[in-house]
Amino acid sequence: MLELRRDDGYELSSDRARIDLPRVHHWLSTDAYWAMGRSAERMRAAVEGSTPYGIYLGGEQVAVARIITDGAIFAYLCDVYVDRGHRGKGLGGWLVESLRDHLAERGLTRFLLVTQDAQSLYARYGFAGVDPGRWMMCDLSHTQRPEGVEGLTVQP
Repeated sequence: MLELRRDDGYELSSDRARIDLPRVHHWLSTDAYWAMGRSAERMRAAVEGSTPYGIYLGGEQVAVARIITDGAIFAYLCDVYVDRGHRGKGLGGWLVESLRDHLAERGLTRFLLVTQDAQSLYARYGFAGVDPGRWMMCDLSHTQRPEGVEGLTVQP
């Protein structure tokens, strides 16, 4: 369990029970380019299948991030979001740095994320561009499984 507190009262916690799922869903599905329109059911499943972290002030959640990991070598950081009313206070950096250090202390050696517009923020915490000649991705959003049909059909 990760529990940290800043002098200004902000708390970082990995306590899953503290995650305000309706708030997180609203943030991501209405204000995060990578998750626009994400359903509440998919958000719930995503949180259940990962380790969520929240930042809180006075008991109210003000930021979120999720990590997907094998617990030994690899971790993927996603859904990093700071409420607009709490931006500019270093919370995103504190969150990323704290999670990086927490994973390193556990012995993990590879920490990956994807961002369209925050490379300079993440670079401050040790992230660097990935070699495009080595890394590959399969975008499963371009596959479909029609109702009642077994298997996947790839859309051109």
